[in-house]
Amino acid sequence: MSRNLILNAFLMTTGHHEASWRLPESTVNTGTDIAHYQRLAQLAESAKFDAVFFADSPVLQAPPAQRPAGALDPILLLTALATVTENIGLIATASTSYNDPYNLAREFATLDTISNGRAGWNVVTTAGDAAAKNFSQHNQLDSSQRYARADEFLNAAVKLWDSWEDDAAIGDKQRGIWADPQKIHRINHQGKYFQIDGPLNLPRSPQGRPVIIQAGASPAGKNFAAQWAEAIFAVQQSLGQAQGFYADVKNRVAAAGRNPEAVKVLPGVVPIIGSTVQEAAALADELDELILPEHALTNLAAQLHIDPTELKLDAKLPVGLEHVVEAEKSTSRRDVILKLGYGRDLTVRQILRELGPGRGHQTVVGTPEQIADHIEESFTQRAADGFNIMAPVLPSGLEVFIEQVVPILQQRGLFRTEYSSSTLRGHYGLDRPASIFAEGENLKLSA
Repeated sequence: MSRNLILNAFLMTTGHHEASWRLPESTVNTGTDIAHYQRLAQLAESAKFDAVFFADSPVLQAPPAQRPAGALDPILLLTALATVTENIGLIATASTSYNDPYNLAREFATLDTISNGRAGWNVVTTAGDAAAKNFSQHNQLDSSQRYARADEFLNAAVKLWDSWEDDAAIGDKQRGIWADPQKIHRINHQGKYFQIDGPLNLPRSPQGRPVIIQAGASPAGKNFAAQWAEAIFAVQQSLGQAQGFYADVKNRVAAAGRNPEAVKVLPGVVPIIGSTVQEAAALADELDELILPEHALTNLAAQLHIDPTELKLDAKLPVGLEHVVEAEKSTSRRDVILKLGYGRDLTVRQILRELGPGRGHQTVVGTPEQIADHIEESFTQRAADGFNIMAPVLPSGLEVFIEQVVPILQQRGLFRTEYSSSTLRGHYGLDRPASIFAEGENLKLSA
């Protein structure tokens, strides 16, 4: 498969920098303003981006005093964006721990149908008891159970998406047959977590199935991605780390019997852009000076699973935090913090500044040419197949990236100047899967 650079616009309220909402230009309630997101989606589409992406969680994600914390349901939000765009992909996060396969399969099939084939699903398993308590459960499932449930969830969802063969709806007016019952299948899924008769109450969508994306960095998460993912969202701090992660997941994909080139690795990057290096640095400093340490420190301590009193702003991280792990809490973001503290020998204050723009995703501060150089090097040196562009401030950060960086990438022959497809699968260079129930196809999945 030929490699084409992928660019997604990862959208978040006033921007990814935690202090972006404090800038004079920012409107603090944009997180719940549909017109704001419609404009951003149209802006990204004008630059021929592959997709827009919305993260999500079934809990209040950010401390509400720290940054805008309201979040619209991403599947509903993307449905609204589908009506004002034509080609750009639409990716939503949804949890396998706090949904059922039938409802979620139907929602993504609906989004894919409404958008004419542009839906993508970022599959998460959701760690933490806080989410469980929002769904009438005292505690979360342990990690092995969450991934076992997720595996069965995807298994059942694929059966549901495929339960209508592509040519099931024949619309034969003369014979009075709208759909061929022989091509609509009960899935009869009987598993540990789900028992589902099927079929889905919706014909097969334009892509057949939404593009499946995964973002786990743990061994269990990477193994799950190797089995299911068609794209992997990643958090990497350096070229070497990114190359190591890239090679690791591609090897896991191959070991799972799949084509590694058909699984796209897409780290996040926060571009802070100025016409000169000094101008870019000044913008970064302006944003960082607006971070309130008392908010950020509390959040940092929670990610490290320690009390905030153990952290001193102008001191290094306490020794031994790699051993402080609360059972079943997420460690991927903690590991990023430890690499900053122990690997780069940063103080707590410096770590907070590193995390402020993008919560651990790599921040690149520089001119448009330097941002383009970073993207090109990562792509050509097999550290990434593309990027989630995380503008530090919205809309201005995305506007500057589109106006000043995208043309350089196009001039270098790295990024498209026009869409050659109208589906997300087409943008990513992925095949449209045949229904597992279609003639000549074996039922490849089991409960």
